[in-house]
Amino acid sequence: MNSLQRFYQWIASTPPLFKLQTPFVTVEDILTPPLSDNEDYDGNPRLGFLYQHLCTKLLTCSPRYELVAEEIQLNDTTGRTIGAVDLILENQETNQHEHWEVAIKFYLLHEGIWYGPNAHDQLHKKLDRMLTHQLKMSQREEFHQQLPLDAIPSEHLLMQGRLYVNPFSAEPTPTTCLGYELNQSQISGYWCYQSQWEGIKEPLYALSKPLWAVGNEEFLEPIDKPSDRFIHAQTKSGQFWFVVPDTWPN
Repeated sequence: MNSLQRFYQWIASTPPLFKLQTPFVTVEDILTPPLSDNEDYDGNPRLGFLYQHLCTKLLTCSPRYELVAEEIQLNDTTGRTIGAVDLILENQETNQHEHWEVAIKFYLLHEGIWYGPNAHDQLHKKLDRMLTHQLKMSQREEFHQQLPLDAIPSEHLLMQGRLYVNPFSAEPTPTTCLGYELNQSQISGYWCYQSQWEGIKEPLYALSKPLWAVGNEEFLEPIDKPSDRFIHAQTKSGQFWFVVPDTWPN
């Protein structure tokens, strides 16, 4: 199985970051064929774009959904960009239209806040934007001018990824974010500061960004202690680690 197929399989079988309640969804219950061996991806190499491509593939290869439109760019009357709608799907079982937003995120718990490795990105801010801006774009007049539908599509948010805690810090782990319940199974990674490096008892192997979700299959050279940047890595036993500079998240 190549890395594209492994990522596709990971998306299909991994619970989302949040417990299921509207508008959160999972794709674990969607029957879909495996990704073919000759499937290729030559789009934007950033992880989020690859993830969205594979989510679209998974949803539209299932008998449940037909793709109506994807990546609909919205501008206001002055030409200013409002944003983009990820996916509009037609549910073949209900004959209803659905607006899907999909995101893959990795967050590290520090003093009660889930930070991205780039600390400007924070889970509560991201979630608020998804709920109050991204998912509401299919209600806007600018959307309906581009894609007239009989009714406003229902809202569906797929957020997958992994949440990381510092095992060397006695900090309680939140169970919710903005009142929505976190999926405890997805709080499965560890992170630490560079000064805590000696506490990691297994060698770490660096992960390139396309492998952040699924991890390595081949382990070449273990990494040395990083000095001035964050690194995402994995042990041979399958434990994921972020190691960040001592100045993080400032």
